[in-house]
Amino acid sequence: MHLVPAERAGQRTIDGHRVCDAIAAIGEPERVRAWADRFSLLSDPGRLSLLLALHRAGPISVSDLAVATGMRDTTVSQALRLLRTAGIVEGLKDGRIVRYRLVDGSISGLLEHCVGSD
Repeated sequence: MHLVPAERAGQRTIDGHRVCDAIAAIGEPERVRAWADRFSLLSDPGRLSLLLALHRAGPISVSDLAVATGMRDTTVSQALRLLRTAGIVEGLKDGRIVRYRLVDGSISGLLEHCVGSD
């Protein structure tokens, strides 16, 4: 049980090798936190709708996303600001219009899996 932290080494285990496999699968706490943060962004139906639309139809403007999702322009803008800060989307300026697109490949893969499983 070489992966068990010292503070947990005295705890009873049934299958020590499985404990080590589980610890290896979990990985670093920072990585787990980063994924939990990503999943929290996906947990909001409005943001998820925007991401699904961007995944299939991007690059697309705020106004067009608002029509597609049934959300208000300001709500879309606020959600996109959050997603942009997280590095999941980026805005591309086209004259006076900003079109957004999905740039996080891991989120794109998750969305593809969600869309493909229906």
